[in-house]
Amino acid sequence: MTPRASEPDDVLLRRLVPQVIGVLVRRGADFAAAEDAVQDALVEAVRTWLPGPAADRPQDPKGWLVTVAWRRFLDATRSDAARRRREDHAGEEPEPGPVPAADDTLRLYFLCAHPSLTPSSAVALTLRAVGGLTTRQIAQAYLVPEATMAQRISRAKRTVSAEVARGDRFDRPGDVATVLRVLYLVFNEGYSGDVDLAAEAIRLTRQLAAASDHPEVAGLLALMLLHHARRDARTAPDGALVPLAEQDRGRWDTTAIAEGVRILQAALARDRLGEYQAQAAIAALHADAPRAEETDWVQVVEWYDELVRLTDSPVVRLNRAVAVGEADGPRAGLAALAELDGALPRHDAVAAYLHERDGDLATAARLYAAAARAASNVAERDHLTRQAARINAGVPGRR
Repeated sequence: MTPRASEPDDVLLRRLVPQVIGVLVRRGADFAAAEDAVQDALVEAVRTWLPGPAADRPQDPKGWLVTVAWRRFLDATRSDAARRRREDHAGEEPEPGPVPAADDTLRLYFLCAHPSLTPSSAVALTLRAVGGLTTRQIAQAYLVPEATMAQRISRAKRTVSAEVARGDRFDRPGDVATVLRVLYLVFNEGYSGDVDLAAEAIRLTRQLAAASDHPEVAGLLALMLLHHARRDARTAPDGALVPLAEQDRGRWDTTAIAEGVRILQAALARDRLGEYQAQAAIAALHADAPRAEETDWVQVVEWYDELVRLTDSPVVRLNRAVAVGEADGPRAGLAALAELDGALPRHDAVAAYLHERDGDLATAARLYAAAARAASNVAERDHLTRQAARINAGVPGRR
């Protein structure tokens, strides 16, 4: 496989990882051993041809990786007496030559998001086996020790290998919804360490979209692009959280928005609505409004109604209450909120916002303070604390 135009070598290598693992598994390698061998091949590529001039690099990077990884796998198999019987199954080393064009990327996504894995293990294995990230990079991104992440990935690989050995065939269709949940978990981690997980999730979802003709894959890609387009405007220079209504829309990435809308429209035209398409439609309505005051809240509520029908999620109902409050007034929003469990995360924050819009400032200040105490991250806590302080100081908020 030749590099794409202007594609950096490190991106090319990471894009080829799932394809090379797929080749080794089809040749008879155990999944865990194949993944280890491919990681060794990546290290060899970085050590030998990646630093040199472009003219010295292999014309067929995928074939080069397959050859090196297969040799590493055979060496490891031969050195382990307990696996000698597998050596016969693996066969002799094939002669170097063109690699079959079959792309096992989609099947590898399904394996890495196997239902037997915990969400955290599925995320880690996807980033490693499909994304080509190192264990160190993944550990830094999730703020855990490298040894802890290595154990998590090793357990995940053993689990997947056991499932394959029990008959969960490598070529069996997988559950797209499970894969999409894993990718969305990656996206929502944002940026940490030296890896931008939001950008990595977009890259992996693009890769999945190229291998799958599923409208929900397109819906998730559109949703990611539309959310990612607002990233630069989400925080102030001092790191403070900037709510959507107060963001400088001139800082939004209009190219990403246009691409997200185009992908969403194509997906919706197929008339197979799913939750990611509905979420993307809401994000597109926000992106379409030149000012917060011009948001088409009636349509937003209609899309939230679709999401409730699709998911029956309490979190969706909570967000719908905000939209109802914008479309029909704060008391209508509070009525919708009254139907939900008060213990829901962000319930107090939503109630505070609606009470403030309704003019009940004392209740709003109390609820903002309560929401701050329950906040799950520092940025959100600080924002809610400032809201409570603002009301107590008699400073009007944005309406």
